Amino acid sequence: MAHLAHYRQAHPLPFVITHWINLLSMLLLIFTGFYIHFPFFDGWMNIARGVHLFCGFVIFINMLVRVVLAFIVDSAPFGGTREVAKDYKSFLPQADNRHQFGAWIKYYFFLKKDHPLSAKFGVLQKSTYVLVPLLICIMFFTGMSLWGVTSDVGPFAALNDLVGGVMIMRIIHFYLMWAFIIFTFIHVYLATIEGFGPVKLMFLRKESGGLVYDPELHNIVGEDTMGEEGH
Repeated sequence: MAHLAHYRQAHPLPFVITHWINLLSMLLLIFTGFYIHFPFFDGWMNIARGVHLFCGFVIFINMLVRVVLAFIVDSAPFGGTREVAKDYKSFLPQADNRHQFGAWIKYYFFLKKDHPLSAKFGVLQKSTYVLVPLLICIMFFTGMSLWGVTSDVGPFAALNDLVGGVMIMRIIHFYLMWAFIIFTFIHVYLATIEGFGPVKLMFLRKESGGLVYDPELHNIVGEDTMGEEGH
């Protein structure tokens, strides 16, 4: 096996739950966002706006919860190990992969056959994941600037004035949605490039075998032959 084993410690249950909430909220936000921008059937505008608003608050609050949990919940910062540490460390530069930017670029563009053995997230993975909370905040504040209840309130009104009015803000908000869509495709690609082990783990809580990694030695120390059946 050329890939690391995938254990539940890499994605503890609280993070699986926040991931599901993010996924469902994002899908509903994208669908209702398209509908609000261009109603493709009649009679659902009020429902679409209500669902869009609700999911906007959900994904924003869920993001805040996820950030807080990163400092509370332990997770495995490396693939192929059950050893854990505070989750936020997985998003910081790590000795195991901070020097691997070029190697990951080559692997993603099929210029390198084997992916680098490193920390849980590749360099580009953690870079995109760190940007997600910022993107959610921007989407939330542009959304609040469009909502009739808050569009005339302090910072939201100032933001509308800054960009040139509500209509311009609506266009900005709509095109920022495409950033979420592009991120979703990139996220799926980065998460599945070495196989569907991470997907099975995140969605089915199903572990899969592979190489075993020792965080202290920073090296492969064996192979877990559990196969694809998991525990």
